[in-house]
Amino acid sequence: MLKPIKTEEEYNNALARVYELMQTGTVEGSVDSDELEVLSILVKEYELVHYPVAYPNPLEAIKFRMEQMNLSENELSNILGYRSRKSEILSGKRKLSLSMIRKLTEILHIPAEILIQVY
Repeated sequence: MLKPIKTEEEYNNALARVYELMQTGTVEGSVDSDELEVLSILVKEYELVHYPVAYPNPLEAIKFRMEQMNLSENELSNILGYRSRKSEILSGKRKLSLSMIRKLTEILHIPAEILIQVY
């Protein structure tokens, strides 16, 4: 019977069972498939509480996303509006404005939750 994961031992046992179920090639709609889905949800909830992942620094997120998308700093200038703003933003001398955050979220698909952090 499945139950909430409350201890590290239960968490490790759940991970082992998830691994075991994933190796068997469960069939959609089967009992094993349902068990895998529920266990995955329980593991995720345990990890959210006990192993939270911090958001990256907004400037690092912008630089990382630019690298992923093969964007140049000139292209970032076009997104932000002015060349000097791009330099000030990336150096940390100027903070992102609300309109900049909206553009970066829309064009670079960086979640606003990351961009609004204090840095």
